[in-house]
Amino acid sequence: MLFYEEIFRSFSEKDVRYIVVGGIAFNLLGGSRNTADLDLLLAMDDNNLFKFITIMKSQGYMVKQPVDPFDFAREEIRRVWVEEKNMKAFNFYKGYQSFEEVDVIIDSPVLYEEAISRTSIIRIDDLSIPVISIKDLIKMKEVTGRERDMLDIKELKSIEELLNEE
Repeated sequence: MLFYEEIFRSFSEKDVRYIVVGGIAFNLLGGSRNTADLDLLLAMDDNNLFKFITIMKSQGYMVKQPVDPFDFAREEIRRVWVEEKNMKAFNFYKGYQSFEEVDVIIDSPVLYEEAISRTSIIRIDDLSIPVISIKDLIKMKEVTGRERDMLDIKELKSIEELLNEE
């Protein structure tokens, strides 16, 4: 996760509203799984997305989709992509030889506006990183149907039980 520290710092400086989800959130919440990509829930207003895209481009990230990444910051275009192209996530990557990827989750049973009040703040040095709650991460993983996510759910429920015992 250390190579994403620059992204998190930039988000903080530019007031990008985000929540870490997916495999990195799973690890930050106490799970153990190899993962390289960074999955995010973002506040989906155009201004927040514009700031996010500007940061990603300034740090050398590109989009896999053959589109102008700033179109993602336009609600009417984003809606077409979701409704007509069944877009689930918008991907940024550092290069074909790099494992650094960032996915903005679009099709989720948990929205940023709902999840933000339940996040955990993970502190790494002077950096505060908002991480999705265990319950919300379970909800997100339940809809995927992937075996790996089902295993993650079992582990997350065990972590939740341990935390409730304390």
